[in-house]
Amino acid sequence: MLLYLIYLIYRLKGWKMNKNIPPESQRCVMIASPHTSNWDIIFALGAFYEMKIPVRFTVKKEWFKFPFKAMMSAMGGIPIDRSPKKPGEPRPSMVEAMANIFKEHDKISIMVTPEGTRKRNDNWKTGFWHTAKLAGVPICLGYLDYANKTAGVGMAIYPNNLEEDMATIMHFYKDIAPKYSEKFAVDPKYLKQ
Repeated sequence: MLLYLIYLIYRLKGWKMNKNIPPESQRCVMIASPHTSNWDIIFALGAFYEMKIPVRFTVKKEWFKFPFKAMMSAMGGIPIDRSPKKPGEPRPSMVEAMANIFKEHDKISIMVTPEGTRKRNDNWKTGFWHTAKLAGVPICLGYLDYANKTAGVGMAIYPNNLEEDMATIMHFYKDIAPKYSEKFAVDPKYLKQ
């Protein structure tokens, strides 16, 4: 019900989707970028709902307690528990914890925001790339283009070479219009490639 309400807000605000959706979007790490506003999550979830992409996002397990648990679950949240499975075992990394989610689901698209903040960040995190590589799934390039009010999914990338893959990702996102252009940047170190 909550996702349908989010979808209605997305449609009432005049958003439309690009219908060229790669089939890999049903099981992937899904980048959601640009990320410059709290509205981005609403429009992204509405778009993924319309595209019938089984998108989920990860949050700390502490958010899955009263009073937030029901809302987080309804929106597609998955709690991340990095506690060791057995006493004495090492704590899994965030990459390992996220890659393990793919073992539990045949169809799942885990949404990530590599900018890591709604503020301008010229240094994108690469944990999403390592997660996709470890899980053996592609990376899909989800976007919200505020200039055209269009949401979509660009190409699918199968992780192979971090530098080359990041260069491809940066070149894709550099011309996508965010809500607040002063808060968005691609990572310049990869644009040289």
